[in-house]
Amino acid sequence: MIHSLFLINHSGDIFLEKHWKSVISRSVCDYFFEAKEKAVDPENVPPVLQTPHHYLISIYRGKLFFLSVIQTEVPPLFVIEFLHRVADTFQDYFGECSEVIIKDNVVTVYELLEEMLDNGFPLATESNVLKEMIRPPTILRSVVNTLTGTTVFAEIQGVIEACVRLTGMPDLTLSFMNPRLLDDVSFHPCVRFKRWESERVLSFIPPDGNFTLMTYHVSSQNLVAIPVYVKQNISFFETGPCGRLDITIGPKQTMGKTVEGLMVTVHMPKTVLSTNLTATQGNYTYDLATKVLVWDIGKLNPQKLPNLRGSLSMQAGAPKPEENPSLNIDLKIQQLAISGLKVSRLDMYGEKYKPFKGVKYVTKAGKFQVRT
Repeated sequence: MIHSLFLINHSGDIFLEKHWKSVISRSVCDYFFEAKEKAVDPENVPPVLQTPHHYLISIYRGKLFFLSVIQTEVPPLFVIEFLHRVADTFQDYFGECSEVIIKDNVVTVYELLEEMLDNGFPLATESNVLKEMIRPPTILRSVVNTLTGTTVFAEIQGVIEACVRLTGMPDLTLSFMNPRLLDDVSFHPCVRFKRWESERVLSFIPPDGNFTLMTYHVSSQNLVAIPVYVKQNISFFETGPCGRLDITIGPKQTMGKTVEGLMVTVHMPKTVLSTNLTATQGNYTYDLATKVLVWDIGKLNPQKLPNLRGSLSMQAGAPKPEENPSLNIDLKIQQLAISGLKVSRLDMYGEKYKPFKGVKYVTKAGKFQVRT
């Protein structure tokens, strides 16, 4: 049924997305944008578009496009009716269905979408049923939503490392399922650039041994899925030489893969003398000289989320720190490319023997910072 949903404003900017099965790159919307440019008015954009791997079904409501991504054939009117039901629900919950209102109530929006679709199939779509499970926003709830946090900036720097042990002069071609998501690429000298330009296929005669075949970049304009979420509360009191710390980490978009090597580093203010914390998983250390708190979690257990909480002892008479410290996250996920890049096939020409072929994916955190 519905695989992903993108909300697009009148200017063509994607300001919200939701995925129910696996993450689909924003580049799939390029087909929709091409159709939008050809249409004279927004209402004239074809509601159903066919792409090489997906169907795009959309509606236009209140200067917003609700664009759904479908991987299998379904009755288009069924999907269109559901999209109108989503817009009606937003209207009922928030009083209006606009970009500003949806952004202001983004947590409630995601909760509604999670309940309205179960694994991509419509579940609870009646407003009275939804209101029993999800309370309409109040002033307090709106404040909580603003405190939850949003992604300020995200990008991916990717690399394809090759290990080749082949005899003779094999000619290789490597193709991807979704090469359109790559914004910026750099190749090993053995790669035929013209073939990439015309077909988005890597064609090359490889050197022997280990080498970097390609580096690529995925900017925040494309889909950058954050694999974990962080709930944190670090506070310093106006009176009394103490503070509080409470951090919980959970999986977000890991496609069922295990998060490994999870570590949280916090550079505390100089006035923090010591810590008295309890970790439900892993171990923590606090360096008195550098004022650095390191929480080494290891593997993330989604059944029992790791939590670190306790008190912070402050220097007596010192003023309250002007800013709360940021959290730096390190992690690794095996067999997952968070960029969404996937190898389609690897073919060899020029030699008659059958080679052994294998692909490994790994995601590592570069600079993953959570502002408190």
